[in-house]
Amino acid sequence: MLPDFTNPAEWLPWAFASLMGLSILVYVVLDGFDLGVGILFPLATPDEQDRMIGSIGPFWDANETWLVLAVGLLLVAFPTAHGMILSSLYLPVFAMLIGLILRGVAFEFRAKARARHKALWNRLFFAGSLVTALAQGFMLGLYIMGLEKTPQTYLFATVTSVFLTVGYGFIGATWLVHKTTGDLQAKALSWARGTLWGVIAGIGAVSLATPLVSDRILGKWFSFPNILWLAPLPLLSGALVVALWLMLRRMPFAGDRWNWLPFATSSGIFALAYLGLAYSFYPYVVPERLTLYEAAAAPESLMIILVGACFVVPVIIGYSVLAYVIFRGKATALRYE
Repeated sequence: MLPDFTNPAEWLPWAFASLMGLSILVYVVLDGFDLGVGILFPLATPDEQDRMIGSIGPFWDANETWLVLAVGLLLVAFPTAHGMILSSLYLPVFAMLIGLILRGVAFEFRAKARARHKALWNRLFFAGSLVTALAQGFMLGLYIMGLEKTPQTYLFATVTSVFLTVGYGFIGATWLVHKTTGDLQAKALSWARGTLWGVIAGIGAVSLATPLVSDRILGKWFSFPNILWLAPLPLLSGALVVALWLMLRRMPFAGDRWNWLPFATSSGIFALAYLGLAYSFYPYVVPERLTLYEAAAAPESLMIILVGACFVVPVIIGYSVLAYVIFRGKATALRYE
């Protein structure tokens, strides 16, 4: 149900929740691929690792901006929910921050370190990427389970953390298909084919578990006529998976045509899965506990924040688009000289 757009107390929380949701989706896709490249790092040769770093070097800082934006919006627009969510997820959030710091430091130092130290920074870059991905997957699993802390929810969160890590590896592989050539591109295609099954299993596990969390979510998906209106979502997701599988088996095409299509298709699959989750939990910002309308700051405060967001968000979008336009094309080794 959409809010009453004549009532600021309804449309402002909805607008901020939509903007926060968009920020999280963009982060998962964009920082997901550079985390994925880090996760795949040990499978490549030293020369290939330099090209892998070059494929994400111009983008990774800007990609992480979307996480900062999402958390910032949660804090200023939904302060009550911010406290409940982050206090429940304190340890995985701490692990994620350690992973992000470790990855950032290793990213810079590996390019400047002496040859005998480079292997150490490579391992730390992989470790930082892996810890970040696992922590984010664990947080997702606990959130889906309503932030409950039981052996069953911890088990589900652990499974989700593994699947999200595989998903990041998959989207990272499709990015490398787009940005590289030769043997590394062939390896990336092989990695993408192998990890696609983990993506399918992960989306399937989350899709099956989410309706079981509450009768409300079960009714939203399987009551009539909702089931008819929502049927295109899983059908389109399935069609994209099949198309992606066929595509990966036949690539690279002559002249390296359509090298961007696997990444675009995988991004579409991630977006559809995310839309399904958003539909399931709306209007709750803390599952089954707190709606976005109950958690929202005062309309007067939200209106002031909205004015600022109207300036900040276009700037973030602008410099992100500019970076991808300027550094389009195939990647070479990233060097600081």
